[in-house]
Amino acid sequence: MKNLFYAVILLGSLTFSGCALNNMMKAAEEQAVDVTPNPLELHGEEVAFTVDFQLPAKMLKEGIVYSVKPTYVYGDKEITTLEPVDFKKADYPNSDTEPVKASQKYSFVYEEDMSTNGQLLMQGTATIEKNNKSKSTEKKEYATGIITTSQMVSPSYYASYADHGYNNKEELVPTNVNFYFDQGRSVLKTSELRSDRGQRLNAFIADKNVTRTVTITGTHSPEGPERINANLSEERAKAIENYYRRQMKRYDYKGMSDSIEFILKPVVEDWSGLKSQLAEYDGIDQSQKDEWLAIINGAGDFEEKEDRLQKLSSYKKVFKDIYPELRAAKTEVLTVKDKKSDAEISVLSKQVAQDEVSADTLSMEELLYAASLTPSLDEKAAIYKAATKKNDDSPVAHNNYGAVHLEMAMDAEGSEMNSLVEQAITHLEISNKKEENAAAYANLATAYTMQGNYEKAYDAATKANEMQLSSENERGLMGVKGGIEVRLGDYEKAATSLNNATDSEENTFNKGLAQLLSGDYPNAVSSFEEVAGKTSGKGIHAKSHYLAAVASARQGKDAAVYEHLQKAGQADADLKAKALTDLEFVNYQANEEFRNALK
Repeated sequence: MKNLFYAVILLGSLTFSGCALNNMMKAAEEQAVDVTPNPLELHGEEVAFTVDFQLPAKMLKEGIVYSVKPTYVYGDKEITTLEPVDFKKADYPNSDTEPVKASQKYSFVYEEDMSTNGQLLMQGTATIEKNNKSKSTEKKEYATGIITTSQMVSPSYYASYADHGYNNKEELVPTNVNFYFDQGRSVLKTSELRSDRGQRLNAFIADKNVTRTVTITGTHSPEGPERINANLSEERAKAIENYYRRQMKRYDYKGMSDSIEFILKPVVEDWSGLKSQLAEYDGIDQSQKDEWLAIINGAGDFEEKEDRLQKLSSYKKVFKDIYPELRAAKTEVLTVKDKKSDAEISVLSKQVAQDEVSADTLSMEELLYAASLTPSLDEKAAIYKAATKKNDDSPVAHNNYGAVHLEMAMDAEGSEMNSLVEQAITHLEISNKKEENAAAYANLATAYTMQGNYEKAYDAATKANEMQLSSENERGLMGVKGGIEVRLGDYEKAATSLNNATDSEENTFNKGLAQLLSGDYPNAVSSFEEVAGKTSGKGIHAKSHYLAAVASARQGKDAAVYEHLQKAGQADADLKAKALTDLEFVNYQANEEFRNALK
C-alpha cells in the first residue's frame, strides 16, 4: 500500500508538471517578439539587433524556467552562439497581473552568404527545474535576411607624396656691398674702389649675373656738416649708381642693363643706423648708452638732439668710432639664382636612375623634384629608388618610393596589386623608422585599406591626422579616412571626414552613403544626384542612382524610387536583378510600378 501511495503521488506530480508545461506552451503562442531593425542590417563587420520580448500575464509558473533562444540560419549553416533569454517567475513578481517584458541586444560577425536567404528564428523552451523535463515551441521566423547597403563603399585611395623641398620658381639672391664717404662729401673715393669690397663688386658685375634690382641706400651721420646738406644721402646713392652703370658698359652688358632697375633710397635725419651701431658698440658702458638713447628718443627736432649729444662726455669717442660707419651708401644687388632648367633636371635624373651619371650630379631636392616632372609611374619609381640609394636616411625618398608603388597598385589587380602594396608598406615603414612623418602614415592608411585591414588602416589615418600634412595631402587623407569610417560603421565621423576630402566622385559617393546610413536621407539624395550628374555609364553613376533610390525608399518617396531605379538599371543591368531581391525595397517588390521601372 505504501508503494502504491508513492506511485500515485509521483504520477500526480508528473501529470501536474506535464499540464504546466502544456499550459506554458499554449500561452507561449501569444508571446510577442519584436526585432529591430527588421530586416537585420550590416554595419561595420557585425550584424547588431535588439529583440524585445513580451510574455502574456500568468504564463510564468513557479519552478519552471522559460527560455527564448535566437538562431540565425543561412543555407546549411546557423549561428548558435546567441545567448537565450531566461524568464523566471521569481524575477517578475507582477507576472500574474501584467505582461512580462524584456529586451536583449545581440550581434554576430557577418559572413558573405548570410544576407538574402538567412532567417532569424526564435524557439521557446519551458524546463522544470527539479527534473529538467522540458517542452519547446516550434522555431518561428522573426526576421528575414540582412540589408548590406553599407558594403557599397566606393574604394577611395590616395598616394601622399612628401614635399620634394626644391623651389623651381625664380629665386633672388642678395649681394651686399657698403661704400663709405668722407664727412660732408659724396665723392666715391679710389681707396674704396680698390678695397676688398670694391673689388668684390667689380668682379660681381664682370660675371654678368642675371640681375633684377640694384637698391642703393644713401645715409649720413647726424652731425652738422652732414646734416646741413639735405641732398648728401641721395648724392652718395647716385654716385654708386653711376659707378655701377659705367662698369656694366665696360663689361658690355648691352641690352641686359635695360632690365635692371636701380632703386635709390636716400635716408635723411634718421636715427636707426646710429641706434643699431650703439647697441653693438662696446666703447662706452651701458649708462653712457642710456644717455644717448634718452636724447635720441626724447623731445626735440633732429638738430636739437644732435646739439645735445655733442655735450655728452662720450660724444668724441662715438663720433670717432661710429659716425664714419654712418656716412655710407649701402648697395644690395638682387640677382637670379643660377638653376638647372626643368628639362636638364629631367634628363639628368633619368641618367642617375640608369647609373649613367653620378647621383651627385643632382641634389636630393632636385632628384625628388625630377620625379614630379614625369607622368610615368615607372619613371617615378626609378627616380625615387635612385633617391633612396643616394641617401638611405631620407624619410621623404622612402615615403615617395612607397607612394608611387601605391599608385601602381591602384591600377593593378590580384597578386600584382598585393605585391605592390607589400613593397609600398616596406618603404613606408622604413620612412617612419628614419623619422615618423604624416605622409608615411597617410600612405599606410591607404595600403592597409587596399589589404582590407580597416582597423589598422584607421589607426594609421588617425596618426597621420594628428601630425602636420600639406593641405592637398590632408584632403586626400580625409577621403581615405572617411571611406574607412563608413566600413567601420561610424557614419557621422565619415560624413565629417568626407566633407573635408578631395572633391572626387568616389568621395562624394561615399559621403552620400554615410549620410544615407546615418539617416540624413535628403542630403544623401543630393550627394548621389551630384555624382550622377558628373558621371555616366556603369559603375559609380549607376550605383549613385541606385542608392538615391534606396534613400528615397526610406523616405517613402515612391516616384523618386522608380525614377532613380530606372536610371540605375539603364546604366547597369545587374542592378535590376539586385533591386528585385534587395531588402531595401521589400515593400515595393510586389508593386507593378516598381517592376516596370526595372524592365
